[in-house]
Amino acid sequence: MNVSHYSTIAEVTAAVKARKVSPVELVDATLTRIEKLEPKLTAFMNLDATGARKQARSAEEAVGRGGVLGPLHGVPLTIKCNIDVAGLACPAGSPLRADYVPAEDAPLVARLRAAGAIILGNTNTPEFLMAWESNNQIRGGTSNPWNLGHSAGGSSGGEAAAISSGCSFGGIGSDGGGSIRVPAHFCGICGLKPTPGRVPSTGHYPPGAGALSWLGVVGPMARTIADVRAMFEVVAGPDAGDALSAPVPIADVSRVSERLKRLRVGVLETDALGKATPETEAAVQRAAKILEGAGFAIEPFRLDGLDRVIDCWWFFFGPVVAQLFTDTVKGHEATLSPIFKEYYSVALPREPLSGEAILAARTDRDNLRAEILRQMRDVPILISPVSTEPAFRHGKGNYQLGKPHCYRDTMRFSQWTNLTGFPGATVPLGMSAEGLPIGVQVIGRPYEEELVLAVAEKIEAARGAWVAPPVS
Repeated sequence: MNVSHYSTIAEVTAAVKARKVSPVELVDATLTRIEKLEPKLTAFMNLDATGARKQARSAEEAVGRGGVLGPLHGVPLTIKCNIDVAGLACPAGSPLRADYVPAEDAPLVARLRAAGAIILGNTNTPEFLMAWESNNQIRGGTSNPWNLGHSAGGSSGGEAAAISSGCSFGGIGSDGGGSIRVPAHFCGICGLKPTPGRVPSTGHYPPGAGALSWLGVVGPMARTIADVRAMFEVVAGPDAGDALSAPVPIADVSRVSERLKRLRVGVLETDALGKATPETEAAVQRAAKILEGAGFAIEPFRLDGLDRVIDCWWFFFGPVVAQLFTDTVKGHEATLSPIFKEYYSVALPREPLSGEAILAARTDRDNLRAEILRQMRDVPILISPVSTEPAFRHGKGNYQLGKPHCYRDTMRFSQWTNLTGFPGATVPLGMSAEGLPIGVQVIGRPYEEELVLAVAEKIEAARGAWVAPPVS
């Protein structure tokens, strides 16, 4: 086999199509690696070795027949365990959903399979996704491949750990408050939070409808921006099951390149999102210098109103979502995970929210989004931290405002874009004093994912080759 566990998707597909490596060999090698590292990482919720080998044999037979192969042919991928994969339990980290086994793939999973991808299994999350640490009472906690004593992040932490450690070549996470970008930042990989509706959330739990329609999205995670783009181009597109689906075609490469020539990029400045560590600030400034050297117009950029955006985001993510979980957890309160219990106790409103209050918040959300869009009219790209800090130690994350590692304090740089529905990508660019990865966030305007990825790729190219974590 002439590809490694850290090969890119382009390298894997080229080797498969040239018959330099077989999908069966590739899957067997990946499953062997998972067997070795999974006891250290707890990245997987369900590993489907039998199914993966069956898919690999079919992929190998397709190569033998000749003809056109898909853009992901033979590539082993993973899916977060709150997204439907036919035949695999989809618990979203909760024993209360342990018996739920979908009969059909979510549309994005079906699109990955149609492109030739091989689904290895699904990956670990916190209970009901409601934390930035992937720990639950089914599988336990996911460890960071860079330091096993630290969190891999949440809620797509299992996905990030599997990809970072070479147990997967890429996969799909979801993001309602940084849940793709933060684990990518913690584990030293890339991730894309798309605009709502750009990638269908059909088959995602919780359903992305009603009050949650702007918050939760699904998107790709991988070790390189090119791999993220390859998966994004496969899974993007409308679906009738997603009310926010938008028939936005993939932007032409030449058009994106033309926009890059005259692009203005803002370095986000705000007092509303917290104070980042010196190493985090240094990574953002390094990104700014890289982009300036690439010919972009770089300028400090202050966004007004982000304090109100964060308050509105918490209203939906906190009280509204907690109230939606009331019927689900009723009678099971004693068996909930500690992480979810803390969220629920902090977020659940003392009195049921009225329809008028929710309607008013929706109006505020729309007005705030319009206000931010107006400010970004001439500066379509921003760079910022993903979080104020790198990965925290296991069990240290919390919902207590003012306490160290409080999610509501440290994750604001990601959370505000979920309220506004803006796309954002994470690219690793620095290291903390403890040797933990630090990512930089590239933020764009709605439906401009291709521009976001192009800018992120400029940063990545100047950074140099991706570095594997010590666990390998």
